[in-house]
This record gives sequence, structure tokens and C-alpha cells, in this order.
Amino acid sequence: MAEARGKAWPLADEDLTNTILDLVQQAGQYQQLKKGANEATKTLNRGVAEFIVLTVDTEPLEVLLHLPPLCEEKNVPYVFIPSQAALGRACNVSRPVIAASVTTSEARELQSQIRNVKIAIEKLMF
Repeated sequence: MAEARGKAWPLADEDLTNTILDLVQQAGQYQQLKKGANEATKTLNRGVAEFIVLTVDTEPLEVLLHLPPLCEEKNVPYVFIPSQAALGRACNVSRPVIAASVTTSEARELQSQIRNVKIAIEKLMF
């Protein structure tokens, strides 16, 4: 697990993790959420991803490791959080979720929260 944490960068602290999970939950209500590594990849390729959430406790972690370089190529912030079970709950599903993408929308309800989370993620990266 310690080895996985080394690969999983940037890693959100507890406060940022809670903020991200709250936003993921709200994004789900506004249909601005895609769950799973494949769906996250699609949102990046389509240019609709605001940011990507990945989980450290994914086994094997390698199933997610194509996403950070793609995020960097597309200039989309990404962040690791500790628990796929917590991400699954935030996504309103009973199963663990290893990755999620918060997507753009015409709706403006979440815009300021998304901007704040993106700023917080970018601070972690530099």
C-alpha cells in the first residue's frame, strides 16, 4: 500500500477529500458525473471533464495509471483520494468506484464549487 501511495500523486488531504466527495455527490444529482475509469477516459477524450478523481486503494493501481498522463495532455486537473468505497458512496452506488469525472454543463449551479476544487487540486500539483 505504501508503494501505491508513492504512485498516487497528488493525494488530497482529509478536508479536500471531503470537499471533493460532497461535490461528486452534487455533480451526480445534476448529471455532471461519470463513474469508472473507462467513462473518465471518455470525458477526457471528449473534452468535457472538469477534473478527475482517482482512488489510492485501487488494486492493481495500474488500471488507473493511464489517466494522469491523459489528464496532463488534456490540461485537466486530477487528484487521488484514499477510498474507492467512499467515492462509490458519493457516486450514489453500492459498489466501490475507482475513478470519476466531474463534467462541464450548461447549468451554473456547481460552477463556483468546481472552480474552487480545481484551484485546490492545482495547488497540490505545484
